[in-house]
Amino acid sequence: MADQVFDTSRICKIQEYTTPDELYEDLIKRVHKYHPSDDTTLIDKAYRVAYEAHKEQFRKSGEPYIIHPLCTAIILADLELDKETIVAGLLHDVIEDTIMTYEDIEREFSSDVAHLVDGVTKLSKLKYQGDKVEFQADNLRKMFLAMAKDIRVIMIKLADRLHNMRTLKYQPEQKQQEIARETLDIYSPIAQRLGISKVKIELDDLSLKYLKHDVYYDLVEKISARKSEREKFVAEIVKEVSEKIDEAGIEATVNGRVKHFFSIYKKMVNQNKTLDQIFDLFAVRIIVDSVKDCYAALGVIHEMYKPIPGRFKDYIAMPKANRYQSLHTTLISSDGHPFEIQIRTREMHRIAEYGIAAHWKYKETSDGRHPDVGEEEKLTWLRQILDWQKNLSDNKEFMELLKSDLNLFSDYVYCFTPSGDVKNLPAGSTPVDFAYSIHSAVGNKMVGARVNGKLVNIDYVIQNGDRVEIITSQNSKGPSRDWLKIIKSTQARSKINQWFKNEYKEDNIVRGKESFADYCKAHGIIPSTIMKPEYMEAVMIKYGFHDFDAVYAAIGHGGLKEGQVVNKMVERYESDHKKHITDDEALLEIDSNTKTVTTRNNGGIVVRGITDVSVHFSKCCNPLPGDEIVGYVTRGRGVSIHRTDCVNVMNMSELDRHRLIEAEWQNANIKNERYLADIDIFANNRSGLIVDVSRTFTDSGIDIVSINSRTSKQGVATISMSFNIHNTDELNGIIKKLRAIPNVIDIERTTG
Repeated sequence: MADQVFDTSRICKIQEYTTPDELYEDLIKRVHKYHPSDDTTLIDKAYRVAYEAHKEQFRKSGEPYIIHPLCTAIILADLELDKETIVAGLLHDVIEDTIMTYEDIEREFSSDVAHLVDGVTKLSKLKYQGDKVEFQADNLRKMFLAMAKDIRVIMIKLADRLHNMRTLKYQPEQKQQEIARETLDIYSPIAQRLGISKVKIELDDLSLKYLKHDVYYDLVEKISARKSEREKFVAEIVKEVSEKIDEAGIEATVNGRVKHFFSIYKKMVNQNKTLDQIFDLFAVRIIVDSVKDCYAALGVIHEMYKPIPGRFKDYIAMPKANRYQSLHTTLISSDGHPFEIQIRTREMHRIAEYGIAAHWKYKETSDGRHPDVGEEEKLTWLRQILDWQKNLSDNKEFMELLKSDLNLFSDYVYCFTPSGDVKNLPAGSTPVDFAYSIHSAVGNKMVGARVNGKLVNIDYVIQNGDRVEIITSQNSKGPSRDWLKIIKSTQARSKINQWFKNEYKEDNIVRGKESFADYCKAHGIIPSTIMKPEYMEAVMIKYGFHDFDAVYAAIGHGGLKEGQVVNKMVERYESDHKKHITDDEALLEIDSNTKTVTTRNNGGIVVRGITDVSVHFSKCCNPLPGDEIVGYVTRGRGVSIHRTDCVNVMNMSELDRHRLIEAEWQNANIKNERYLADIDIFANNRSGLIVDVSRTFTDSGIDIVSINSRTSKQGVATISMSFNIHNTDELNGIIKKLRAIPNVIDIERTTG
């Protein structure tokens, strides 16, 4: 007789405990349930070390901090991970939040454990000066590199994030929104990529709870109100199915499950339906012993109920990229209500619940070691991310690609190569996406495609089951920029952009060198004096390049201004060769001890080496917090602050350059200050353009100081605007919104 169960399980149901020791005892019990060895000496040691390290620390909830690593470790034990991962889970915050170091962990435990802890540890926030995107991107880059060496790093991070989401109510509202958004954009899709549905589902629901608070609780209330009615419906289906499956002689477990809130919310939004219009809020799952039984059970089900055409998916024959396997079919009940049935083997069910974690269940070998995860577990998407890291120096571009790629995974199509290999691509993909999924060389040499034996246009949208053949030619001149408008996969986009950068790199390097030399000549700078390794390295670090040829290439294709590079190198040169300003050059006194002194009337500026002097902002470039700045010692009017890319600074004579002095923003003084910013908006003129621009500022709460517009004979409008703003982050935000206005061609910040 088939089992009948109504499954409402949640990963790691942690009860309330009065002490950390009780929580630790529960952790050990969970480990003993699946681990073949009773020796928990290493875990015990890790608990004592973590307890001591976090002894004086408390969470925002008021509970001892050690509760968090304990709960993280319990989630890892619920996923049945090995002891090293449990140990690293207990220690995952000690490098970041205590005086313990990587070397301490390596000495006390092992290099394996130290690597896992270091992989989860965030980088220092000090170097980022408030740039959250840069900080987030670099931390993710670090984590992905660590994942490539050991996939268990992300298991610990997901467990850490899951417990933080469960206790998010103790954070301020803005922090709740930030963490929930990052979870939904990054960590939930990663859990899905790894096939760990137990974690993914809960992360989704908790994110919805904080991002759409009213929607979440409205769903909870409405689903609860009709819970008994729906449970009765599913119970009847389970009973009918169980009886028929049993009559067919198939050993099976049949249960009903509640679809999670985020899944229901997405269906309501995507299908523009109310909750009352969605009937398949519950699904029935049949778990059998073999693949043969899966298809036998499917036959029984299709005899019982009428299947809905086009709603059958065979993920056993064609598994998802995260190794998920199951048969999905949507049916109509006797009273006309649609419902879904999933059929899978017990092993498929284990992988569906635990994903890649299922392969890390500890299996001790005769020599006391545990086997490595095979090459097949090094997922393709992770290798793609590592490729992007090598090729993308821009952290913002990296973050956009990462979010796009992770979230595309939820909707895809299956297709075949001519030899019958399966490829899964984002829904809406074209033959161009297919070509680059095979190899970048195939995409770069593509001149056409056949689908199911027939020639198609390159913008053909691939359908499930299509057999795709790419036509290549050695005479191909490479990809077209127009391809970027039709492709869907992040992989193809990254490879096409990389081709254009590489194809013209040599020309750009030559052009960049010429521009660099011309700038130096025009400003009386001898290139050999600034072309020192340490000065070149300063530029490469600032702009994220691996070699100086890449800097030249960026100048050549317009990504960098030659003046920015030269001025940065001159600045480093002059800091090594201090020049004193004589009394007849300025009425300011330079302190011989070069102390850093906060000057008067500075609006949040610190000027190096100046004692008590007036500081003012130049009107030619209007610097903002976040801009790289430099001071200019005037005759009798104190120090004038300019952006380093200001036209007046870049065009200074060699004599005037001696009067430049180091300056920087003092964050404590600029928190609530507003500064004047100027931009020019270029757009194809149309009725209502100015209204749309003004509304964008109003909606963003930004005060406009002045606005002027003019239109050329060609119909191109130039809108010059001045407005008050806090910093460059806010400026970049409003520029991004302005770029989204129809007819806007480009936006430039004025530089003098």
